[in-house]
Amino acid sequence: MNFLLKVKETIHELLKQEDTDGDKKITTEDQGPRMFKIASVDGKRREIRGTYFLSNLLQELALAKNKGLTEVEIPLSKIEEAPSSRISRMIREVFWDDLTRTIDETGIARIVGDDKAESDINRVYVPYSDEIAQKYYKDIAQDYNIDVIVLPENVTPEYVKTINNKPGILSLQLENGKGVPFVVPGGRFNEMYGWDSYFEGIGLLLDGRIDLAKAMVDNFCYQIQHYGKILNANRSYYLTRTQPPFLSSFIREVYEHDFSISKEWLKEVLEVAIREYETVWMVLGKRLTENGLNRYYAEGIGIPPETEEGHFDDVLSSLAKVHSMSVNKFVKKYQSGELEEPKLDTYFTHDRSLRESGHDTSWRLDDVCADLNTVDLNSLLYKYETDFGYLIDTCFNGDFESHTSNYWFKLAEDRAKRMYDLMWNEQRSQFFDYNIKTNTQTYFESASNYFPLWAGLVKKQDAKSVVESLITELKEKGGIAGTSQKMNDNVPEGAVQRQWDYPNGWAPHQMMIWRGLKNYGFEKETQELIYRWLWMITINAVNYNGTIPEKYDVVACTHKVYAEYGNVGTEFDYITTSGFGWMNASYQYGLSLLDEGLRDKLDELTDPEEMF
Repeated sequence: MNFLLKVKETIHELLKQEDTDGDKKITTEDQGPRMFKIASVDGKRREIRGTYFLSNLLQELALAKNKGLTEVEIPLSKIEEAPSSRISRMIREVFWDDLTRTIDETGIARIVGDDKAESDINRVYVPYSDEIAQKYYKDIAQDYNIDVIVLPENVTPEYVKTINNKPGILSLQLENGKGVPFVVPGGRFNEMYGWDSYFEGIGLLLDGRIDLAKAMVDNFCYQIQHYGKILNANRSYYLTRTQPPFLSSFIREVYEHDFSISKEWLKEVLEVAIREYETVWMVLGKRLTENGLNRYYAEGIGIPPETEEGHFDDVLSSLAKVHSMSVNKFVKKYQSGELEEPKLDTYFTHDRSLRESGHDTSWRLDDVCADLNTVDLNSLLYKYETDFGYLIDTCFNGDFESHTSNYWFKLAEDRAKRMYDLMWNEQRSQFFDYNIKTNTQTYFESASNYFPLWAGLVKKQDAKSVVESLITELKEKGGIAGTSQKMNDNVPEGAVQRQWDYPNGWAPHQMMIWRGLKNYGFEKETQELIYRWLWMITINAVNYNGTIPEKYDVVACTHKVYAEYGNVGTEFDYITTSGFGWMNASYQYGLSLLDEGLRDKLDELTDPEEMF
């Protein structure tokens, strides 16, 4: 049954009756009657009952409003759609398109703006080595009111500091005069991010968007070729740092979703991925340490300009007191180079490295990150080495460029041995970050300690105890927490909450742990953790007008997370048209793995505590 409704009038009456708190949403916090009568233009009438169905009606009307329609025919099946089907369909049909960007004439207006930086001028920075891009952007600059700046051939931390007050977007690949598309996370994160892109890619591939996933790999390769690394994200203030390395996994995912993919394309992207491995990660004294393992190590000078105001107040005020200055005066002198403060230099090296890790921020890494061989990074590089071996074996008869597949498998074997020697803790049945200054394990319980399950480097005889440790330390009602509750006991009293720590949970951790559990045959545990996470997403979307945010509190099972800058994806009127990149992907990935019987329970919103 379909209903032809007047868009503007119906939205007005619906909100007038049901949106009692005036936030332009219909949620369980509203105190309306939760029953609204719709009247079709052709005379059909229907009572719509309950917060979820009413919010679905509002969302369908909002989609029509966004298209400029005055009337719209809405099927009852969309108003009364099962929750998991609706969320998945919205991701597939609406969210991915709304999050897709290009840096060209058709898309530049949506990408140049930046909520993280203050600037009245829209700037596009173009690599020194891409003359075609330089000409393209200079040709359109006047029409689109942008300043085009060509980067120097050698981009140094000193140079980047000079443009911190001139933020801009970094151009990506152009193909035949058109920008190669990519997906952004959403909200204030309106650029292409490093590890976000890999997880978004998993969702895109599941939704049949192979071309878009492949395009994102191409943009990664462009970044390596022209900026020297996969960037934290393509903004000028990220030029000196990268993010967790997932390119080999991304290439392999694309290949395994389309085995007919061009061997020429595979050769090109594999060459670039190997170059990234060798020049970004394996340079001794930078991200490679003397013991043969790796660390995050981002360069830069001064205070990271993209951070929210007040983020460093505690650190800056304590050092300002040492110098008998006001905080403002201290910051001004430090930023200008007039005052030297080695302690602060070291602190910001750790801070930038923490941001490079993707876990910005966590007490696990605060003021120590650059001194740590982290479990997560070394697991990712083990995966690079095994992926290279696999792709060379599978697609290039075991021999590629100057190395055979056996060369890469041997590197992976050596890395796993080093990780077991330095990071593995038999007594606690988990890997821990290793501090190269103190030559000790950190004993910090984090979801990142279980990346070895995802990478496949855990010995089979250890897998059961590792999984038991994971479930004991990190499982909460809504899934896996970023860190264990015990770790909060070590945080100084009155310290700020870090968003990557307990009680919060994040999509990439869930997705990697699900796959890790499947790698080792722990199907029961996989299904339980998937259900817990999907239930939390679903019940929040049902109760809060379709909200799909960046992260959740997995203990309270709520999207109301206020740590640091808050929760992206929760502020919208009428409808969210984008969700949040990797959260969208986690929903699609989880549904693809969830048993059918559990899918029915999910749509019934059955509490996981009643089931497990």
